[in-house]
Amino acid sequence: MNNKAIPGFFWFIPLVPLALALITYFGDLQSSSFLFINQLTQLLPDTLWAWLTFLGNGWGIFALAFPLLLLAPRMLTAGIFAGVIAATTSSVLKGFFDLPRPASILTEGGFNRIGEALLHRAFPSGHTLTAFAIASALYFSANKEKRTPLLLLFVLATFVGLSRNAVGAHWLTDVLGGAGFGIWCGMIGALLANRFPESQLGPKKIWAHLIALGSVVAAYSHLTQMMDLELNQPLQYASIAIIVITLAFYGKAQFSQAHPK
Repeated sequence: MNNKAIPGFFWFIPLVPLALALITYFGDLQSSSFLFINQLTQLLPDTLWAWLTFLGNGWGIFALAFPLLLLAPRMLTAGIFAGVIAATTSSVLKGFFDLPRPASILTEGGFNRIGEALLHRAFPSGHTLTAFAIASALYFSANKEKRTPLLLLFVLATFVGLSRNAVGAHWLTDVLGGAGFGIWCGMIGALLANRFPESQLGPKKIWAHLIALGSVVAAYSHLTQMMDLELNQPLQYASIAIIVITLAFYGKAQFSQAHPK
């Protein structure tokens, strides 16, 4: 798995957004940076920012990445590991810091808000953390020669982070913190997945069956719950369709015969 190795200096990259978060927080730039970005993002429709926020939702990103079960099972495995680590990390950090969100400090109507007002457990942004964790996991679980196009995932994760400011849910410091911790979570997830035996990644293996079972839970969640914002309803239906189609191909793979070499 040397072609999937993570260079040592990459582990220091998350320190950059974390340092910027500290500068923003202790430099008394919290409100001004939030209001600037929140106002700037109003140039684009609310639906766009709502859909970008969906990409930071655990069930949402799982559904969209589910086809990797058949196309690139190791990458999906890395994403799942990273997602679990990210969810745990986010929960622990939010409980530890328990910082107020913009809606609990700024004047009502003084900024653009999409959806219900969220007041507590601001740091870090869980959606941003998840988005960067998945981007990092997919990037570092790929072969080195195939990683360059995957850099776009980090660009997408950045927009997911901005969407949390656009919908009025998080400060810039929360987003920067989520990015930093998320990259670390993704790297750890990739390390674990890269050690997963190749022989256990096929569609007929127990691990694939467990993931498929998880997709049923995901589909049920998309059908019965609102994923963050009402504007995301079309994406939830699309996610269900992706899961159903992938499960159909997964079911077909259970009856296919391996071709002799």
